[in-house]
Amino acid sequence: MRAAGNLFATPFRSSRARALAAPIGNARTGSITVKGQEIATYVWGDPARQPYVLFAHGWSSHGTRFLPWVAKLRDAGYAVVAFDQPAHGRSSGEQATLPCFANTLLEVGRRFGPAALLVGHSLGGAAASVALANGLQAERVMLIAPAADPEAATERFAHMVALPQRLFRALIRSFERHVGVAFDDLQAHHNAPLIARPALIVHDLEDREVPWSEGERYARYWADSRLVTTRGLGHNRIAGDAGTIAAALRFMRGETVGERVVSSPNLPYGIA
Repeated sequence: MRAAGNLFATPFRSSRARALAAPIGNARTGSITVKGQEIATYVWGDPARQPYVLFAHGWSSHGTRFLPWVAKLRDAGYAVVAFDQPAHGRSSGEQATLPCFANTLLEVGRRFGPAALLVGHSLGGAAASVALANGLQAERVMLIAPAADPEAATERFAHMVALPQRLFRALIRSFERHVGVAFDDLQAHHNAPLIARPALIVHDLEDREVPWSEGERYARYWADSRLVTTRGLGHNRIAGDAGTIAAALRFMRGETVGERVVSSPNLPYGIA
C-alpha cells in the first residue's frame, strides 16, 4: 500500500527531463518559496503594471507548456505568469498531490496579485477550482480538460497499476490521512458552486485521460459558466490549440463563448 501511495504522488520520471528540455521563449525566470519548496516561475511582460493571465499546468507537465499562448496574449496587452508545481519542471520536491497543487497555485496568485484570467489544464483545472474556493483571486477562469472527480482519477490509477479492488478504498483513506483533506472536499460539486466568477470550460469528447463528462460536471455546478466541446484534440493538444486560445481571447473580451449547461431535478443535465 505504501508503494502504491508513493507511486500515486510521484510524477512520471520522464516529465522533468521533458520540462527541462522545453523552450521558455523570452520568459524571465525566478522562484518563490512555498512550504519549503522552491517553485520556478516564468513571467512575460509586467504583471505589476499590466493585467495578466496565470497558468496552472497538470500532472507530469510544466509551466512552459503554455508557451504557444504567450505571443497572442502579449499582443492583446496581457502579461503572462506560469510556474512549475512541486516535483515538476524546475521546481524542487519529489512528490505532489492535488491539495499541494492548489496551495501552490494559491501562493503564486498571492505573490502576483489577482489575475485577469486563470487558466488551468487537467489537474491544474481541479487545483484552480480548489484554490478559488479557498480565496484565490481571478476575474475570469478557464478550465481546459479539468479533472472533476479525484476518486475516479484514483480508481483509474489503481487500475493502471493493477491494485486489487479491495485495496482501492484503503488507498483513498491513506491519502486522506496523509494530506489531511477529505476527497469530497476536492470534488467539483463541492467547490464549483462556491466560486462567483465567470468561467469557460473547454473539453474534448475524445479525451482518453479525463472524460468529457468531468468538464461537463464543472459547467453544471458552476453557476456563471459555459462549456465548449471539441472533437479530435484529446487531452493534451487541446491546451495549446489555436481554437482554444482564440476562445480564451473572446472570453476575456466579454463575448459569449460556448453553451450554457443547465441542471434541474427533472433534467440531470442539458445544453441551453
